[in-house]
Amino acid sequence: MLLKRIEDMRGVGVTLGFASVLFSGAIFGFFYAWVCSTMWGLDAADPRIAIAAMQAMNASVRNAVFCPTFFLTPVVLFAAAVATQGRARVLFAGGGGVYLMGGLILTILVNVPMNEALAALDVPRDIDAAQTIWEAYRPRWQVFNITRTVPSGLALMLAAGGLWSLGCKAEA
Repeated sequence: MLLKRIEDMRGVGVTLGFASVLFSGAIFGFFYAWVCSTMWGLDAADPRIAIAAMQAMNASVRNAVFCPTFFLTPVVLFAAAVATQGRARVLFAGGGGVYLMGGLILTILVNVPMNEALAALDVPRDIDAAQTIWEAYRPRWQVFNITRTVPSGLALMLAAGGLWSLGCKAEA
C-alpha cells in the first residue's frame, strides 16, 4: 500500500513537473517576445501609434488565456515542489520563488501601474507631444520588462532541472 502511494505521488510530481515547465516556458516566452520584437516594433512606429498599440495590448492581455499562466505559474511550481523530494523539490521551489518575486510581484508593482497610467492618457494628435509621452514611458518599462524576463527564464531553467532530476531518479 505504501509503495503504491509513493508511486502515485511520483506520478503527480512528474505531471506537475511537466506543467511547471509548460507554465514557466509560456510566461518566459511572453515576456521575452516583448523584449526582442514587440517593443522594437513599437519604437519603430509613429509614437502616436505606439501609445495606442501599447494601450490596446495592455487592455487585451487581461484574458482567460494569459491570466492562468501569469498567476498560476508559481502555484504549479510550488505544487511540484510539494509533490517531489530532494533536488527536484529544491529546484521547483526555487523556480516558484524566483518567478513569484521577479516576475509576478515585479509586474504587479511596476509594469501594471505604468500600463494603467498610460491607459489613462488620451493619445495626443501632436507627434512631438506623443514622442514625449512615449520617451517617458518606454525606457523604464523596457528595463523592468527585461528585469522580469530574466527571472522568468531562470524559473524555466529551474523547472526543467527539477523535471530532469526526476527522470534521473527513474533511471537509477
